[in-house]
Amino acid sequence: MRQATGELNMTVVVVTLVAVLVAFFYAVLWPLIRSNLTYTQNCNNVVCDGSKLDRKTGKVECQYYDDNGKKVGKPIKCPWKG
Repeated sequence: MRQATGELNMTVVVVTLVAVLVAFFYAVLWPLIRSNLTYTQNCNNVVCDGSKLDRKTGKVECQYYDDNGKKVGKPIKCPWKG
């Protein structure tokens, strides 16, 4: 009976650790991953002016445009555009 109790305790410990890891992923890691994906997608959908290079950071100022050629939103800085 003691051996069965020990296995049950280990099962509870493993389930608790998995729950803590899942909670950490969704509370800490997933928001970071999602914001990075959003930033990458935003940089893929902008038009950049290579003359507005920030030499300190190496990033180029980029701007969104709608279908009519009108600026939309604030400019963002993208590292690989130029």
